[in-house]
Amino acid sequence: MGDASGPRSWLLHFDGSSPYPNSTKPMSRYLLLRRQLTAAAGGAAVAAPLPARRVHRVFDKTAHTDRIQELAGLGRLREAREVFDAMPHRGIFAWNTMISAYCTSGMLEDARALADAISGGNVRTTTILLSGYARLGRVLDARRVFDGMRERNTVAWNAMVSCYVRNGDITMARRMFDSMPSRNVISWNSMLTGYCHSRQMVDAWRLFEHMPERNLASWTVMISGYTRTDQHRKAWDIFRMMHREGVSPDQSNFVSVLLALTGLQDLSVLEGLRPLALKTGFESDLVIGTSMLNAYTRDAGALDIAVKFFEGMPERNEYTWSTMIAGLSHGGRIDAAIAVYDRDPVKSIPCQTALLTGLARCGRIADARILFEQIPDPGVVSWNAMITGYMQNRMVDEAKELFDRMPFRNTISWAGMIAGYAQNGRSEDALDLLQALHRNGMLPSLSSLTSSFFACSNIGALETGRQVHSLAVKAGCQFNSYVCNALVTMYGKCRNLEYVRQVFNGMRVKDTVSWNSFISALVHNNMMEDARHIFDNMLSWDVVSWTTIISAYAQAERGNEAVEFFKTMLHEHELPNSQILTILLSVCGSVGVSKLGQQIHTVAIKHGMDSELIVANALMSMYFKCGSADSHKVFDSMEERDIFTWNTFITGCAQHGLGRQAINMYKHMESAGVLPNGVTFVGLLNACSHAGLVDEGWQFFKSLSRDYGLTPLLEHYACMVDLLGRTGDVQGAEQFIYDMPIEPDAVIWSALLGACKIHKNAEIGRRAAEKLFTTEPSNAGNYVMLSNIYSSLGMWVEVAEVRRIMKRQGVTKEPGCSWMQIRNEVHSFITGDKQYEQIKEIESTLQDLYTLLRSTGYVPDTEFVLHDIDEEQKQSSLLYHSEKLAVAYGLLVTPKGMPIQIMKNLRICGDCHTFIKFVSHVTKRHIDIRDGNRFHHFRNGSCSCGDFW
Repeated sequence: MGDASGPRSWLLHFDGSSPYPNSTKPMSRYLLLRRQLTAAAGGAAVAAPLPARRVHRVFDKTAHTDRIQELAGLGRLREAREVFDAMPHRGIFAWNTMISAYCTSGMLEDARALADAISGGNVRTTTILLSGYARLGRVLDARRVFDGMRERNTVAWNAMVSCYVRNGDITMARRMFDSMPSRNVISWNSMLTGYCHSRQMVDAWRLFEHMPERNLASWTVMISGYTRTDQHRKAWDIFRMMHREGVSPDQSNFVSVLLALTGLQDLSVLEGLRPLALKTGFESDLVIGTSMLNAYTRDAGALDIAVKFFEGMPERNEYTWSTMIAGLSHGGRIDAAIAVYDRDPVKSIPCQTALLTGLARCGRIADARILFEQIPDPGVVSWNAMITGYMQNRMVDEAKELFDRMPFRNTISWAGMIAGYAQNGRSEDALDLLQALHRNGMLPSLSSLTSSFFACSNIGALETGRQVHSLAVKAGCQFNSYVCNALVTMYGKCRNLEYVRQVFNGMRVKDTVSWNSFISALVHNNMMEDARHIFDNMLSWDVVSWTTIISAYAQAERGNEAVEFFKTMLHEHELPNSQILTILLSVCGSVGVSKLGQQIHTVAIKHGMDSELIVANALMSMYFKCGSADSHKVFDSMEERDIFTWNTFITGCAQHGLGRQAINMYKHMESAGVLPNGVTFVGLLNACSHAGLVDEGWQFFKSLSRDYGLTPLLEHYACMVDLLGRTGDVQGAEQFIYDMPIEPDAVIWSALLGACKIHKNAEIGRRAAEKLFTTEPSNAGNYVMLSNIYSSLGMWVEVAEVRRIMKRQGVTKEPGCSWMQIRNEVHSFITGDKQYEQIKEIESTLQDLYTLLRSTGYVPDTEFVLHDIDEEQKQSSLLYHSEKLAVAYGLLVTPKGMPIQIMKNLRICGDCHTFIKFVSHVTKRHIDIRDGNRFHHFRNGSCSCGDFW
């Protein structure tokens, strides 16, 4: 019949289709020939048996094909091609096997060339090509193959639907699905998979309900979809529904529901599934048992049960051992993980990788390296695990050294390095490595592309980002949802909203992540109302959506709206995450609303999140900023502490003027073996400054570099200037600035100017102010401080000159504002404001206080009030300072003896400080005021600052 490898072979394809689907003539000739041969074979069979060598040829052909598959599976494509080329007779199955091998290995150009050599092949051939293009995201190439097919069966249609699904284009997948001349359950499952993968679970459920036929795969896809979208309870409900309908699970289905239970982390539900596993004989199944073990190990509270389950397993494989090792490592029980590894008889690559990862995660990177070096011939997986471990521990150069030594790299190797560079702040290196990857003739993976976009975002490299975007188009990934979402984020951070909108509007699939990325881009570009509009019109929200919008309003200092979003979120039954709680606690600390902070603390306790380190740190910081002693309780109850914990406590003590306590806490920190960082010393120097501890401050400043090798930053120099200036050594503070090895900034000159105000040093104050007028011409506080220095010395001509400069520069003084929370309501007061609804009662209370306090020795300090008004007007002007209005209101509306807490945006003035000391004495009230600089705790006529602020 001729060589089947020839371009005009008339052999039937293995599925019975013709290589000439649109031509009947070759087929007719073939059928005629076949009839003749069949008749001849029948006659020959009577005369003699079929020659043995013909049988051997058939077996040889099959053996050759099997060998091609074997070599292809090992990645030895060159040898597989040599076997293929050496075949004397090639059937279409051999051609398709070789084409499939090329496609699986990503060598699509070779696959296409081979397919073209058969003059079209058969439906199977084109379907293999189509699927190969789809796997690599080359949708346009896949569509060209599909459109060029002379014959399409349901398999081809399904392949094209799957192609769009795989690449996230659900709109085109649905269009293709709706155009199919006939569908089978695979068609429905492909479309169902698309909706689930794109997180469109509402559409997935609608499709699932209308399916004319469901098989076990349909149920499994739905369970997996709900698991993917963190709707673990719904995934469990689908499994229960399936069970009620009498559908028996298989291994894959059981694994899917166990993944859902892993996310659900409900031990009772997991335990409830075990009887079904026993009844159906699946608990003894190795794969199911390993999945069940994985579910146990993901629940930190079930590790002991996991160990017991592991010990009782009748059979274990490498994944069972690695799951147990990974579970113990993740739960912080690294020594137990090592003990399990030592018992493993095989110590396979998955187990080595699990232990390597665990050691790296808990910071024992040196032990991880020892383990790596003990592996006789580490595979690429082990190399990648070690590189990832170095990157996780910010040991980037060590990771690079290992990467350069790798005997073989795969796409994960490159992706891990690029991601590690980007996540460790070395974005330029990440982009250089992407360029090297491209120079090597390789197209980047999705992970490499998204990490590169992240790197561009970090450094605002818009033009480089556009080039990487072009590379994504070249790789055929421009419509992939991960790539598009990363592009939206990158262009947003590069402040190019035109590109943001182009990418977003061009996305064929917009999942919740896409909308979240778009909202973040709008927020980053200060388009809050647009972001709010988009958020309100989203079909569904996830916890990231809520985090994004709450964070946006918090950063825009619109805390009330952030809190309202949080309340709505709870009403929608969306559980908060630690990031949301941290953001809201920061808002509470910033505005000093401790009652709301306590309510959020209660929410954290309810959901078991108060013990999380990041939440506990935020709680402690919030309580310190609100002046609550609960900060100490949170610190004492913490089972885990990091450097941020200690720094927060030291800084909190500094804010409250507790210098000695801050120093004692630092000593405890040293005893605990925690190394201080630059932030620690800022807190210590501030504590010394607010408590007047000059000698101790000098010692800490010297220790910074001498004992810990840290380079003093501008913040440390500013603290020293503040410390020297506050204690009266203004000249020494000025000389300290001139002796600095780095250029002073506005904070340092402002610290000197503040010291000059305290000690009434006009000459040095003028020099400091002139520096500030140059660097911060619009900062009204600098002009006001200089004016106050002149006022205190009666230098009224100079006061008038400062006012003229302010007027010429268009600078206006920020009004003083004080606020307080009473019965869950925040009341604000502005200096000079006489429009408050209870202003008459407040005025009356203040007048009564003035009369009472004067009899006890209080004299209004009118030193800083305008000199061109009489004394009575000066005192009246002082009467309407915001903190006095707040104190009077607090006395009016709160029960006798109840503490009063006030927050203020500016530094408290000398007269208000004296006034409130007297008020605390005559009313026997505890009054706490947090001004723009620190806390003042007034008790029985004295202040915690010792009149030193």
